[in-house]
Amino acid sequence: MKSDEQPAAFKRVLGLRHLVLFGVTFVGPTAPFPMFGIVSSVSRGHMALAYLIAMVVMMLTAVSYGRMASVFPAAGSVYTYAGQALHPVAGLVAGWTILLDYLLMPLMSVIYLALTAGRFFPEVPQGVWLVSFAAAITTMNLFGLRVTNMANLVMTGIMTAAVGAFVIAAARALHAGVGTGVWFSVKPFYNPAAFSLPGVMGATSIAAFSYLGFDGISTLAEDARNPTKDIGRATVLVCFLCGVIFVLQAYLGQLVWPDFTSYPSVETAFLDVSRLVGGAHLLSLVTFVLVVAGVASAVTGQASASRLLLGMGRDRLLPPRIFAYIHPRYSTPSYGILSMGLVTLLGGFFFSFQLAAEAINFGALLGFMSVNLCVMNYYFIRGGQRRGDGFLFNLVLPLGGFLACLYVFLSLAHTAKVIGLCWCALGGLFAALKTRGFRRPLPVTANFLQDSIPTQQTKV
Repeated sequence: MKSDEQPAAFKRVLGLRHLVLFGVTFVGPTAPFPMFGIVSSVSRGHMALAYLIAMVVMMLTAVSYGRMASVFPAAGSVYTYAGQALHPVAGLVAGWTILLDYLLMPLMSVIYLALTAGRFFPEVPQGVWLVSFAAAITTMNLFGLRVTNMANLVMTGIMTAAVGAFVIAAARALHAGVGTGVWFSVKPFYNPAAFSLPGVMGATSIAAFSYLGFDGISTLAEDARNPTKDIGRATVLVCFLCGVIFVLQAYLGQLVWPDFTSYPSVETAFLDVSRLVGGAHLLSLVTFVLVVAGVASAVTGQASASRLLLGMGRDRLLPPRIFAYIHPRYSTPSYGILSMGLVTLLGGFFFSFQLAAEAINFGALLGFMSVNLCVMNYYFIRGGQRRGDGFLFNLVLPLGGFLACLYVFLSLAHTAKVIGLCWCALGGLFAALKTRGFRRPLPVTANFLQDSIPTQQTKV
């Protein structure tokens, strides 16, 4: 960028409903579909309770995201929050770790899409599908958030229709005597004959993964019309709306198939439940929707990742000519999007679906813990807001969110921890190089949009 040019900026085109749509698409109304058998088995038939607890846990962190977005409405999200509220090094660590989540989410989705397409068209090499899906997803993001939102609206509509079809089919099946044969029961939440607190909490740590993606809303702060209010509201709304949908799916699924020990295959249990209540037609719809969900997750994940990279590029932690560039017509970080598309494409040839799935939560959970720490330090410790509801909002809630995320983090698979630690080591090496052995201070985003930031809000 030439010295006499004005810094490029995003066009503020997103209102509250657009942000909510983005978040719901990122999380996915059908997120519990592939997790059904696993969560049901681990919880010993208390899947609805596990998803309800997970919703409460994630909403604590969602509130913290909203608190920080109200004072730092920047595309850098966690990177900016930690850099400003904690320390520049903490910002780099938080941004680097959650970047792993944003890198792996579209990668995992593209791999899943290629594998699924390969089952229907085995004569086509998997590499062709990888290239095709990576190119299509990158193209959608290149043409701006208006195009992305149109795609999100269609994909979310399809996923919501599938959930609606399952709810109707399950209700009819219960009325006809399938499963428990009743519409109302407390057993999906509490069944004394099978209840196990360790089992429920273990299942909660798995169910929490279905909520990942709500944090991506914060990366759109510079695309939002009123970020200081709408980012926080949208983040909490997405957690709540998706939580209600998830609990409903789990509740009905447990009622129509109450024996959690009798799934033909735990990994594909929801397909068997769908066939039971809706026959071949619902089974086909659910299979198709899993493909749509993969596309939706990849599109929204890539959009979030490119904006996180922009925040780091703007601070010259990454090459600014590439990552801080915003296309003047489409208002997108186009080079960052292309870079993400290239990573997704190349990663598809080296990563397996299982490997990406195991590693994806490491960065997200560390990022969530960082945001909760930011709220406590910025408001409670540095800001001195400790009286009245300040004690609740600035200490109790974020501390609860931190501890809950820490619990889930400690339950991650060994492979996820190894990959995550290797990624952190790479980030440490990167930081050492940028600071010449930590002899120079790291840059930190300051006064990044001083002229365009609305009046600051301190509560969601």
